[in-house]
Amino acid sequence: MHDPILKLTIELCRRPSLTPQDAGCQPLIAERLRAAGLMIENLRFNHTDNLWAHHGSGSPVLVLLGHTDVVPTGPADAWTTPPFEPSVRDGHLYARGAADMKGSVAAMTLALIEFVRRHPDHHGVVGLLLTSDEEGVAADGIKQVTESFVQRGQAIDYCLVGEPTADQQLGDRIRIGRRGSLHGHLQVLGVQGHVAYPELARNPIHLALTALAELCARRWDEGNAAFPPSSLQISNIHAGTGASNVIPGELLVDFNFRFGTASHAEDLKREVAAILNRRQLDYRLHWQLSGAPFLTGPGRLRAAVTAAIAQHTGLVPRADTGGGTSDGRFIAPLGAEVIELGPVNASIHQIDEHVSVDDLGRLGDCYLSVLEHLLLAPR
Repeated sequence: MHDPILKLTIELCRRPSLTPQDAGCQPLIAERLRAAGLMIENLRFNHTDNLWAHHGSGSPVLVLLGHTDVVPTGPADAWTTPPFEPSVRDGHLYARGAADMKGSVAAMTLALIEFVRRHPDHHGVVGLLLTSDEEGVAADGIKQVTESFVQRGQAIDYCLVGEPTADQQLGDRIRIGRRGSLHGHLQVLGVQGHVAYPELARNPIHLALTALAELCARRWDEGNAAFPPSSLQISNIHAGTGASNVIPGELLVDFNFRFGTASHAEDLKREVAAILNRRQLDYRLHWQLSGAPFLTGPGRLRAAVTAAIAQHTGLVPRADTGGGTSDGRFIAPLGAEVIELGPVNASIHQIDEHVSVDDLGRLGDCYLSVLEHLLLAPR
């Protein structure tokens, strides 16, 4: 599979699929999977393309999960070669999306085709689920797909996500969960006025400073064995008209919690409100929960992934819950075991993003071994 995986990765990377655009990636994959005997469903929600390709029947249901959209390239002239003209140099493929995550998508596609070719009468269902909305707001991608799955009664037992998880070399790390992400959008109201007459105004910056300092200094929890302590970071803050002699009438603050299972989103919301209320602020606060934390303990999927990595890389992976969010957060609530395994993530979202050519082939081998372990072995 190694050479075909590289070729398919190159074909996918030529398509400028800036989120939420798919730019023809999913039709290309669907054509190959249909020819291999898989059932194809195109699930489009608003402007987002989603692909569900599957083979077999019954249980268990194993899903390979990925995304075809990529982040913007940044200044194209800063790249050594154009970001959507894939280039192989020194054993690495350079292109936007090579590591995050078109290489994984290509490896999953070819592993799935090879698995069905070798084992047409396998147990259960094996499928590939793709979206073009992972790098954006993630509103019309896997979130919507899973809601439709619930309505139709489509179960998922195991989900292997192709996010780039490796630190220094393929297989040295897997993700067994992710922290939750909770966004806060705060508006603190004051009274606009002239800086020379502060008694006639109320400066929302001054009013909010102590509350913001308390939010930043607060120790929200102590974490646990699976997750580090929850953290709050202010990402944007704005006030003022642009004039230096005007007291602003409002202050806008965006902040984000990354939290594990030691805290609940509703508890964090209540604690923030308590701090703001103690300072007697006139405020409006809008919350957006991007995803709750999830954790996959020891089980068949984790064992299969660990065995596959040992077989094809000789490594025993470190299992953790670091990094940002992934679409696994939408699959885990269905009761599925969710594990993430992908290439080295050192260059993702950067200029000259790249992936090891050898790793692409070995990643396909790992995915194929996981499929064989879970859908061929006696249950």
